[in-house]
Amino acid sequence: MKITFAKSQMPKSDAAVVAVLEDRVLSPSAQALDEATGGALTRALKASRFTGKRGHGLTILAPAGSGLSRVFLLGLGAAKELDVKKAQAAGAQVWQRLAPTSRGTVSVMVDDLDGCDMDPAEVAAEMAFGARLRSYRFDKYLTRKNDHDKPVLKTLRFLCAGHNRAKARFETAEKVADGVFLTRDLVSEPANVLYPETLADAARKLTKLGVKVEVLGPGEMKKLGMGALLGVAQGSARDPRLVVMHWDGAGKGKKSKDGPLAFVGKGVTFDTGGISLKPAAGMEEMKWDMGGAGVVIGLMKALAGRKAKADVVGIVGLVENMPSGTAQRPGDVVTSMSGQTVEVINTDAEGRLVLADALWYCKERFKPRFMVDLATLTGAMIIALGHERAGIFTPDDDLAAQLSAAGDAVDEPVWRLPLGDAYDKALKSDIADMKNVGGRPAGSITAAQFLKRFVGETPWAHIDIAGVAWSKKDAALVPKGGTGYGVRLLDRMVADNYEK
Repeated sequence: MKITFAKSQMPKSDAAVVAVLEDRVLSPSAQALDEATGGALTRALKASRFTGKRGHGLTILAPAGSGLSRVFLLGLGAAKELDVKKAQAAGAQVWQRLAPTSRGTVSVMVDDLDGCDMDPAEVAAEMAFGARLRSYRFDKYLTRKNDHDKPVLKTLRFLCAGHNRAKARFETAEKVADGVFLTRDLVSEPANVLYPETLADAARKLTKLGVKVEVLGPGEMKKLGMGALLGVAQGSARDPRLVVMHWDGAGKGKKSKDGPLAFVGKGVTFDTGGISLKPAAGMEEMKWDMGGAGVVIGLMKALAGRKAKADVVGIVGLVENMPSGTAQRPGDVVTSMSGQTVEVINTDAEGRLVLADALWYCKERFKPRFMVDLATLTGAMIIALGHERAGIFTPDDDLAAQLSAAGDAVDEPVWRLPLGDAYDKALKSDIADMKNVGGRPAGSITAAQFLKRFVGETPWAHIDIAGVAWSKKDAALVPKGGTGYGVRLLDRMVADNYEK
């Protein structure tokens, strides 16, 4: 689907979209189209239950005298309540309703609405962004596609005053959508296609956008002393990788004395649980246990694509957690890159071992301004927050505030949970510096407490995305499957706080 922008005009063919506000108030474009069709819109409204409520719509087929194949009346609700998120949802609704049935071009007429704080160019750009996000499909492995479900829409055209401004705004947002789509693609791939080596190859492709990419193999990680990460990988035939991505966007002479921004992702490309084997039911979903790494790679694509004015490092630890004769055992003791020892009580608590070495490596090598890690880390996170929010853990109030504000702005909300010495005591081991699990109570918190031991004095936040990396139902901007949750949140955090 191609998205374009043009000046306000009355479309003469294909399909048109006009807005209806609450209580069946026609927008200016809807009024003009109603007059051109001899009152077809008014008659349709009177014959229906549609009132202009936000999220509702009404289709009129081939109104006489218009030359149009159909007109879609888009409910916007109250003009004063229209904001960025509602405009995006409206654009997604247009795509969802018309893409499967409307061939050619759909023209969306965007007006200056009394009482609305957004001008037409802003509304058009955000609607286009919403349509783009909702248009995602992962169907590469379907050999028998249902033609009735396949989108046929060729072009989605937004007609408004200030169309050049709308185009420029959308072009930036589209780069973020590209990052979201990359993350969704990576999370959706099956584990026989996506494993540490091929996921590292996917990250390497970012060099085309100016991202510097380094890939460390098992030999290099062994020399660095990454015993925690390597212990997870030792049961698999697939060798692990550590991928380091650099985006130097601040420009010469603008390097921050505080160091780069750093994002670290857990990349377990398939998690059987290892010797602590998971139940068979639902294990196929463990292909997305690399969701944190997918978000970091997608974020780097978004930042590079829109040429973010910040220096950013992305690091992902990539392993496969498999049971075999060489696999790590419960009771084993591993030595992390930090020198701290870990008694492995449960081999299914492997993601924190991967992150432990990745975080320490990041801290020691880059001396970053802060580190934010992302991981599908604990089932306890889903029990606590369901599939509506990610959990964040940080001792830094500023990071917490920035993440919360960015999440609210892009509708990827987070919820801050506590840390503290009382939780930390649950990790005490009799034979090593710590255990890798603290028991069932407060499982997400004790996991975060484990990670905290590997960040030193660097400001740090942990985001547990276990409940939001994958969805079994459609949402406004997200079809079911890999969500890409976190890319827009972190992109917004960087844009709002570190590019000024």
